[in-house]
Amino acid sequence: MPDTGRNPQDVANSAADRGIPFMTTQIDKIVGQVSSIILGKERQIRLAFACLLARGHLLIEDIPGVGKTMLAHALAASLGLGFQRIQFTSDLLPADILGVSIYNREGRGFQFHPGPIFNQVVLADEVNRATPKAQSALLEAMEEHQVTTEGETRRLPQPFFVIATQNPSNQVGTFPLPESQLDRFLMRIELGYPDTEAERALLQGQDRRDLLEQLSPCLDVKTLIELQVRARRIYTSSALLDYVQELVNYTRRAADYVNGLSPRAALALLHAARAWALMDGREHVVPEDVQAVLPGVVGHRLVPAGQLTRANGVDIAEHLIKQVAIP
Repeated sequence: MPDTGRNPQDVANSAADRGIPFMTTQIDKIVGQVSSIILGKERQIRLAFACLLARGHLLIEDIPGVGKTMLAHALAASLGLGFQRIQFTSDLLPADILGVSIYNREGRGFQFHPGPIFNQVVLADEVNRATPKAQSALLEAMEEHQVTTEGETRRLPQPFFVIATQNPSNQVGTFPLPESQLDRFLMRIELGYPDTEAERALLQGQDRRDLLEQLSPCLDVKTLIELQVRARRIYTSSALLDYVQELVNYTRRAADYVNGLSPRAALALLHAARAWALMDGREHVVPEDVQAVLPGVVGHRLVPAGQLTRANGVDIAEHLIKQVAIP
């Protein structure tokens, strides 16, 4: 779908006119609709939407069958955005993602045919089943919202949101994502098994795919962009920034982790906290906002010292919150 081409200042002014209560009402509608498909996972759904509001990308890591792909479908349908799923396999090539030029006899020249990456919401399903060469095709798109192929740079539509699902690395046929690829994802979440009540409702209810087809958009592209703009304008005090920096600096100076958080990770934490504050109906960030998004932001970036694999994001966040006092 094409870029909206709207002036950012006009968008910001429009967002200000609508006000926080209007925006939180729209957000609650989306979360409620997606929650009717993915039962018992409201917090994960809110984190996924906060990731979108923060203009980041989302990695969902869990075992097959817990609703990772369904969450991506439900979120895209509720937002009314252009959606494309890419099934990552070991024989996937970068051209299968980005697109390819094909010779046109009538025009007597090559014509570029855009790949599935040229959509507003792109689901990279089982991203770690593809080789590193295919995985790397996402790097420029995720970081710069553009694709360079055959010497020409092409802009991607706005908004642009990559949702990647990943199987646990100990399963057969997986290629672990390198640190540079993981760092492109603003958040990583896990869905986990549903509780007893949610699973009973799932077993007794209508097929989720049938319900998915009944979803209707809860807001338009214009309003979504307004929400993203407003999220970036949420006020952060000096004391709040001190808290973010203290959390980041602790990971760098303590011997608890192989490597500390990067400046990109610090920005990701701040942007996610602003989006969470907006979703809670506030125009300023409080420490609880930072703590709420901390597991999703740091879990895939920090490796505990003495371990070869990453720990659970919740455990890492709890440790950081205990070690770093709120200013």
